[in-house]
Amino acid sequence: MTDGYHPSEQQRQRTAYRRRRAVRSVLLAAVSTAVLGTLLVVAVTGSPGWERVRASFFDPRIARESLPAVLDGLWLNIRLLVVCAALALAVGLVVAVLRTLRGPVFFPVRALATSYTYMFRGVPLIIVIYLFAFGIPGLRLTGTPGVLVLGGAALVVTYGAYLAEVFRAGIESVHPSQLAAARSLGLSYRQTMRHVVLPQAVRRVAPPLLNDTVALQKDVGLVSLAGPIDAVRAAQIATAENFNYTPYVVAAVLFVLLALPLIAVTDWVTLRAARRQNAGT
Repeated sequence: MTDGYHPSEQQRQRTAYRRRRAVRSVLLAAVSTAVLGTLLVVAVTGSPGWERVRASFFDPRIARESLPAVLDGLWLNIRLLVVCAALALAVGLVVAVLRTLRGPVFFPVRALATSYTYMFRGVPLIIVIYLFAFGIPGLRLTGTPGVLVLGGAALVVTYGAYLAEVFRAGIESVHPSQLAAARSLGLSYRQTMRHVVLPQAVRRVAPPLLNDTVALQKDVGLVSLAGPIDAVRAAQIATAENFNYTPYVVAAVLFVLLALPLIAVTDWVTLRAARRQNAGT
């Protein structure tokens, strides 16, 4: 009987070597980053037009004055992001399932879903926003929603097309033998998709789904083209009042801070998926 695990001398040497390599890598990365950052700062601040750029884009007084209005607009962006992300995921999943239906009777549905993904992945988002926000009200239909809802709808249908292809790739990555096994056990096609295929597909494509959500987080600022006062529109108003571009920099910093948690989650999910795959092989 032993009272505990005692690593061998070779194991201790390997552990110490790996620790030294890790510390060396961290120090080297920190030094190289500091050197590169210093060179960039010197190159930018030493340029002939730096003082003019600093006064036009990095004015502390204008930044403080415009911050409250930009923050109020950012709250609209956050709410729009949550709603549009949820709806785009739902639309993408439904379209992906429709594209994977088999049998000649479902050909019209598959054709419609395919046409949807091809069209909205090819048309620039800014044009879709213009068509929804300004074209639909021009029809003068009763009950037409406001430009904020129409702009959000443009985001949903555009990103729904991208997410549909991501979901479809995940569904088609599941081996057909699993579908056959599920059907042989008496599960219907709907039960097979719900309990066997979709759980695996969503888990496999979680990193690209999160990446598209990060992209959506940036593109919600384009809804300002339709007129709502979000962070970008608030920065535009402040810029017009002061003839200074600092409010745009304030809005950019806020968008970056908003994206950092989601980017961190995306990196963690990607690393976890890679470790799971390596462990399986």
